[in-house]
Amino acid sequence: MPEPVSVVLVGVGGMGTVYVRELLEKKDGGLFRIAGAVDPQPNRCRQYVEMRAMGVPCFVSLTDFYRNRMAELAILSSPIQCHKPQTCFALAKGSHVLCEKPAAATIQDVREMIGAEKAAARWAAVGYQWSFSSAVQALKKDVMSGLFGRAKRMKCLYLWPRDEAYYRRNDWAGKKRDAEGAWVLDSPAQNAMAHDLHNMFYVLGKETDSSAEPVEVEAELYRANGIENFDTAAVRARTGEGVEVLFLASHASNEDKGPVLRFEFEKAVVRCDSRTSGLWAEFPDGTRKDYGVPDAEPMNKLWQSIASVRDGTRPLCGLEAAAGQTLCMNGMQDSMPDVHDFPAGLVRAVEAEGRRRMVVEGLDETFENCYEAGRLPSEMGVPWSAKGTAVDLREYAAFPSR
Repeated sequence: MPEPVSVVLVGVGGMGTVYVRELLEKKDGGLFRIAGAVDPQPNRCRQYVEMRAMGVPCFVSLTDFYRNRMAELAILSSPIQCHKPQTCFALAKGSHVLCEKPAAATIQDVREMIGAEKAAARWAAVGYQWSFSSAVQALKKDVMSGLFGRAKRMKCLYLWPRDEAYYRRNDWAGKKRDAEGAWVLDSPAQNAMAHDLHNMFYVLGKETDSSAEPVEVEAELYRANGIENFDTAAVRARTGEGVEVLFLASHASNEDKGPVLRFEFEKAVVRCDSRTSGLWAEFPDGTRKDYGVPDAEPMNKLWQSIASVRDGTRPLCGLEAAAGQTLCMNGMQDSMPDVHDFPAGLVRAVEAEGRRRMVVEGLDETFENCYEAGRLPSEMGVPWSAKGTAVDLREYAAFPSR
């Protein structure tokens, strides 16, 4: 039996606890060994005592870990602004990397990471779990085979209310930069719904591990919460193949709805109605093909990354595949550098079970109408709307472009 893959876990609180829990549940399988955990406050991890009982050493920084140790795979669950420096450092030390989404805050960071990947002759995967799911892989295979014909337009509506505690969970939530001045650009398109923006480009990629690239984007960015960046976005992008991508997402909605997807092709329409509805294709003759629920396998990204270390294959979603989301998101921020505040008279506080969140009156219906019409709020004549500038992404060098 092959030797277990050595793993270092970076960031074991927050999202990192999901990786720790998954690994500890399968610690006797012989697939891996935990070489170390890196976190300034490792005791925030719910499994900290169990890890210590197993003899897992803890370190304050990656530098401390690599000083006397090595790992074949570094799993990064650190803040967005840490992704680039930690990925580049781990690659230079000889580790492959599984970095949580998004790849990084800016496209120039992603390009630097790709350069570090090539220089180290290692790979870096990005943890967009839908990309690693059997459902999306089966769908992508049919798209690449030409089963549906040419892609025409993709659209996604996602309403996911978040309370004020969500924006207080760390010192960079909802911010453009962190306290040290590093770009974060935290927003629905960069964090909670980054998966859904990325997925539309990923499904259109011509290879299993590639994504279509946006060449133009126009965005309307809005805010109901007392944060620096936006909590609501209406976006239209276009790919190099001329496919329209519409993305409507908000944390200031009344209802929890989505992701609602409609991918239109010449010969079929691919749909999804919620996190649990699954993906399916509908053909003109009334037949239907089901692909399953992508969220049913959220930790495939982990096990496939470990398998890739063992068998020498490339990950299903790497830095180049993830770059489309970063490029589009940077263009969005450039399209509307100054976030537009919703009118105060439309924003109300809703309290339930000791939690308080901001809701914009009529937003749900407005975004649902925009989704059905395939238009942005400003194109629908919505009174509170503000039109963004079209941004050309074909030779986009760095964020901010202005």
